[in-house]
Amino acid sequence: MAGSVVGLIGGSGLRGTSFLATGDARDLDTPYGRPSQAPVVGRLGDTRIVFLARHGADHRIPPHRLNHRANLWALRELGATLLLATASTGSLKKAIRPGSFVVPHDFVAFWDIPTYHDDDVVHATPGLDPHLRDMLVSAGKDTGASVRSRGVYVQTSGPRLETPAEIRHFASLGDVVGMTMASEATLASELGLPYAAVCSVDNYCNGIVERPLTFDQIRATQERNMDALRRILEKTLERIP
Repeated sequence: MAGSVVGLIGGSGLRGTSFLATGDARDLDTPYGRPSQAPVVGRLGDTRIVFLARHGADHRIPPHRLNHRANLWALRELGATLLLATASTGSLKKAIRPGSFVVPHDFVAFWDIPTYHDDDVVHATPGLDPHLRDMLVSAGKDTGASVRSRGVYVQTSGPRLETPAEIRHFASLGDVVGMTMASEATLASELGLPYAAVCSVDNYCNGIVERPLTFDQIRATQERNMDALRRILEKTLERIP
C-alpha cells in the first residue's frame, strides 16, 4: 500500500471533513453522473485523502437515491487507491449493543445492487479487504471502543426501516442491517479497489427489543458515536503507508 491515497466515504455518522489538515473541493462529472458532493482532497499528517460525504454535505440524499457508481468512480478518478467507509447500522442481535462498532467480514444483499457492467457479461466476486479490516479493528481497540472484528452486514433498500418479520429473518443471516455498504463493496470490487467499512451500531432493529424504534433515537446514538468513529478513522489512517 506504499504511497496509498485513501478514498474515505463518510456515512450518516461522519458528516464533516474537519479532521483533514487541508482540503480542496474538486467538482467533477463522471460517466455515471455527478457524485453526492464535490469530493474534498486533503491530508491527515502524511496520508493523502479524498473525502466524500455519502449523502451529500447537508445529508440531503436518501439511501435509495444515492448514485453509488458516480461516487466510487469519482474517488478513483481523483486518485484513490483504496477505500474506507463508515456506515450507520442497526443491530440484529441483543449482544451487539448500540454505541458499539462492527467491522463486517461479509455481507448479504437481496435487492438490486449497482454494477459498472450493465452491458457486459462480467461476474465480479465482491469482498471486504482483510488487511483494511484488520487496521480498522486494531485502531478501534487502540481508542478503547467496543469493536467486533467480524460480522455479516445485511443490506436493505431503504428508506423505510424494516418490519419485525423481516428482522426475524435477517437475524438468522447476519449481525447488522444497513442500506449502503454492500453496494459500495460490490462496485469497489469491480473497480479493483480494496474496500472495508466500520459500522456504527446506532440502534436495535425493529422488534429486537420491546421499546419501539424511532428515528430520533437513531440520530441521538449517531451523535454519541461520532467522536469515537472519528478517532477510529484517524488511528486507521495513521496505519496506512
